[in-house]
Amino acid sequence: MHPLQWVLQVQRSLGWGPLASVSWLSLRICRAHSSLSSTTCPSPERQEDGARKDFSSRLATGPTFQHFLRSTSAPQEKLSSEVEDPPPYLMMDELLGRERKVYLETYGCQMNVNDTEIAWSILQKSGYLRTRNLQEADVILLVTCSIREKAEQTIWNRLHQLKALKTRRPRSRVPLRIGILGCMAERLKEEILNREKMVDVLAGPDAYRDLPRLLAVAESGQQAANVLLSLDETYADVMPVQTSPSATSAFVSIMRGCDNMCSYCIVPFTRGRERSRPIASILEEVKKLSEQVIRPPQPPKVLGLQGLKEVTLLGQNVNSFRDNSEVQFNNAVSTNLSRGFTTNYKAKQGGLRFAHLLDQVSRVDPEMRIRFTSPHPKDFPDEVLQLIHERDNICKQIHLPAQSGSSRVLEAMRRGYSREAYVELVHHIKESIPGVSLSSDFIAGFCGETEEDHVQTVSLLREVQYNTGFLFAYSMRQKTRAYHRLKDDVPEEVKLRRLEELITVFREEATKANQMSVGCTQLVLVEGLSKRSATDLCGRNDGNLKVIFPDAEMEDVNNPGLRVRAQPGDYVLVKITSASSQTLRGHVLCRTTLKDSSANC
Repeated sequence: MHPLQWVLQVQRSLGWGPLASVSWLSLRICRAHSSLSSTTCPSPERQEDGARKDFSSRLATGPTFQHFLRSTSAPQEKLSSEVEDPPPYLMMDELLGRERKVYLETYGCQMNVNDTEIAWSILQKSGYLRTRNLQEADVILLVTCSIREKAEQTIWNRLHQLKALKTRRPRSRVPLRIGILGCMAERLKEEILNREKMVDVLAGPDAYRDLPRLLAVAESGQQAANVLLSLDETYADVMPVQTSPSATSAFVSIMRGCDNMCSYCIVPFTRGRERSRPIASILEEVKKLSEQVIRPPQPPKVLGLQGLKEVTLLGQNVNSFRDNSEVQFNNAVSTNLSRGFTTNYKAKQGGLRFAHLLDQVSRVDPEMRIRFTSPHPKDFPDEVLQLIHERDNICKQIHLPAQSGSSRVLEAMRRGYSREAYVELVHHIKESIPGVSLSSDFIAGFCGETEEDHVQTVSLLREVQYNTGFLFAYSMRQKTRAYHRLKDDVPEEVKLRRLEELITVFREEATKANQMSVGCTQLVLVEGLSKRSATDLCGRNDGNLKVIFPDAEMEDVNNPGLRVRAQPGDYVLVKITSASSQTLRGHVLCRTTLKDSSANC
């Protein structure tokens, strides 16, 4: 066994926390090149150089592997209020941010947006300040995505832009530090440090607690990285800082990682194995969001600011949630899958399942809408569908990623179902939840996809008539099963042509599906002004479709005779007058509540 593998195995068995990590940690000492002359009073630059040498000497005489073995005892449950001791080569004050200003940029999925809030929560507690002005930043952190090659190329291009900013940094200011966080840091590791020498910090998705230490190491002019994937990190005790105080909705991460191992997907290799947060911590966060006041950018026209009105439960495979933290539930029966679906892993036993979580979350606030994303079709047993149908504040909208309409391609993707099983599930969902809105993901040009396979995907789009779709050309990623076992043999021009055909068909069918809402009255959660018109408001209906309507006075159902204007966070009834593939339009009838939304205005 490689020595590093042995170290990692010992670390996992002993339950070391992030600060005790001797995982994949790169500390590269940069030689100081200075020709400072001796003076009676050392200059700030000389003082800083002396501090770096002092740090380097402490690091050189710092902890050995034997130190970690001696200082580690049996793992104990750690209270969130406890403070970690600094590693032996750092003083406590070196872990403090000293009011350095941090600029955060987020790329990719909503999970990365949530990770940004977690990372900022950790840095804020360590004394860092947040800035939205790139020019005044002392630390720039990019939260990155690796799902497709284009996403990574965007980051490489951004690093070239930041290199110029770092080079022009005045010597009178503290050196600018640049960090890469998230999936790209996990996937590329050494390549980022070696290819872009100006990157100071790498932190994988499970290493955000370690950011204060990594930045402290970077302060000495060294590169620092921690990209160890955890088997239990969920950040359950870290309350994310909502970055948009005027938002009417929020995302709550309930689990991390994925065990499905679809052949095209990089997620299990960048975010690790599935692990779920304890339900108690999720409910605590949802309750705080329910009590959080919306602060619109403009003063409200009427009084009555409210708490957030929508929460989306977030995870890579959100509906496979399994809370094993409560021992009394660990001997329960195994999971019920959707009919005709299988898994790539051994059936899991026990734990509190997604239906239980969904039930509990929906009870926190009857006026708060509940959504969830992104699920896998295999994890829609009848109890989940029944709960969505019965509970008024659980949105009647389901994301059902298909990826392909060809059973042969689905098998190559290791999705665990055939086209026939998927279509049967769609029909079952529509029967169980009348009026349900469906969305999906599709990949064009996967390995070995023929024209006949493509035609079958087109026919699936026409058969189901999704309301919303996310369609992409296939991008092979290293480490995946497809990279090792399959051949990326569909030419790029063919992929793009097939993608355009899928997009065209999707829009045609989505328009037909959305036009069925014309003439209907729908409950809309107001988000704010429309981006295209200062006289229109924008919100989303139960099916998560954007609804545009004029900003006009209306009646308030709870205050007969009172005329009001809609504010962000209000529920209003809108009569739909027109529809496209992405947007509904209508005129507002009245302001109401979720509970009273069926009232006749």
